[in-house]
Amino acid sequence: MLMYLWLIVGFVFLIKGADFFVEGSSSVAKLLKIPTIIIGLTIVAFGTSMPEASVSITAAMAGKNELSLSNVIGSNIFNLLVVAGASAVLRPIHVENSVLKKDFPFSIFITLVVLIMCIPGKFHGSKLSVLTQTEGVILLLLFAFYLYWTVRHALRARQWMAEDSEPRILSPLWTILYIILGLAGIIWGGNLVVDSATDIAQAFGLSETFIGLTIVALGTSLPELVTSIVAARKGESDIAMGNVIGSNIFNLLLVLGASCTLHPVAVNLFSVYDIIVLMAVSIFTYIFALHKKTLSKKEGALMLPMYLAFFCFISFR
Repeated sequence: MLMYLWLIVGFVFLIKGADFFVEGSSSVAKLLKIPTIIIGLTIVAFGTSMPEASVSITAAMAGKNELSLSNVIGSNIFNLLVVAGASAVLRPIHVENSVLKKDFPFSIFITLVVLIMCIPGKFHGSKLSVLTQTEGVILLLLFAFYLYWTVRHALRARQWMAEDSEPRILSPLWTILYIILGLAGIIWGGNLVVDSATDIAQAFGLSETFIGLTIVALGTSLPELVTSIVAARKGESDIAMGNVIGSNIFNLLLVLGASCTLHPVAVNLFSVYDIIVLMAVSIFTYIFALHKKTLSKKEGALMLPMYLAFFCFISFR
């Protein structure tokens, strides 16, 4: 019975933590006089990507490096189809011009880069490929470039934003407290949900492999899901969409890059297939976003069964 109680407690911390985190993040944008989308692409994306970073980097250090890649790919597909899809179902998500011209195409580009790095047989005709430490450094350098690019855009944006276009909801001290408490609630709540869900799955006799492919991948994406849904319900669509795209970029460049730099990551054919799926899903979602610069409720409702199909595919292959 205790594992069911911890599952409920975990979800409570996740939801309340996300509520605090969105409030604090929105306040940061107003205090710094920069567009909310910038906060969504950086602070929120980094915070909600912490579970992926923890799982992947820990796996790399323990030598279980295949988990690093599968966790990142699975989380990114979940972010696009479920996080963005569910948020759009609750409230249509307006997508900023800057995201359509800069951030979204960049996320598709780096997905292609990772796919090229993972092409099977590139090492002496082997059926398996390896993401090397050199390639990890390349991904980290691309991440540094993206951060520089985003900060530069934020500084430019300050020049044309109105002085007091919106009231400051929180003081600087409360803003920091909201972000810290919210992030702590998200991470701790997410860990409780993953651990208790794993215990429940094991109690029903489900295999470790199935648990790893489903609960771990979905569990590390819970912060993105809850944060984006809360943001969408509050009308902060910039945070909702920025969180999805920013998290995917962080996962591919920072999380995977750091994992490869610590230890070369082995790539199997299933991972290559999954990256191709991620590429297709990224382009598909981008086309949806280009239409009226909005992800509509109908488009969101279409994205959710697409993830269900992918989930069935990885469960039965």
